[in-house]
Amino acid sequence: MTSTVPALGTRTAEGSALQAVLLDMDGTLVDTEGFWWDVEVEVFAALGHTLDEAWRHVVVGGPMTRSAGFLIEATGAAITLAELSVLLNQGFEDRIDRALPLMPGAARLLSELSAHEIPTALVSASHRRIIDRVMISLGPEHFSFSVAGDEVARTKPHPDPYLLAATRLGVDPARCAVVEDTATGVAAAEAAGCRVVAVPSVAPIAPAPPRRTVVTSLEEVDLPFLQGLMTYLG
Repeated sequence: MTSTVPALGTRTAEGSALQAVLLDMDGTLVDTEGFWWDVEVEVFAALGHTLDEAWRHVVVGGPMTRSAGFLIEATGAAITLAELSVLLNQGFEDRIDRALPLMPGAARLLSELSAHEIPTALVSASHRRIIDRVMISLGPEHFSFSVAGDEVARTKPHPDPYLLAATRLGVDPARCAVVEDTATGVAAAEAAGCRVVAVPSVAPIAPAPPRRTVVTSLEEVDLPFLQGLMTYLG
């Protein structure tokens, strides 16, 4: 990729450098966390069950096996995990085909990372079929590759997806900046040894400096901000 934008220095301190940026998808780059909950509510209503709003914080950000499994157990619905997963994915696809709003600041951040040739990967608990559809709106040219939840043995909150992304990029996880919106994603990134920027979408996330920084919007995040996370590597 060729850029006419002057390169920003990736070093913020002697021996400290940002090597890659790893981005979550739902609720981080695209405003879709509410889509998943709406689909879950509709699917279970069709099965004769009403979901408790309090459960939303339980299922947000998790892999479908965990969130769908929890809802089946909580409601006692007569449906298998495999059957429910199909219905949820279909309902979600219907919604993103109609509208796919990006989070404020997402398009600008992706363009900035691309312009300065920062290695960037999408790391999501969503399935490959969903990621490929969303990527059309995000712009696949902004990413070296993407990691889907159904492509790893253990997805978030386990560190595997982020460790895989770092390995594929050939970088040190400790020199990767991760942007996440849920506690589940933050746990995965931190377990992988990455520096994390949390942009809470549904449930609050507490800051835990220096390895976790919390902001209210992606509009607060740019390349110098991400480079600054590498200043105090311990």
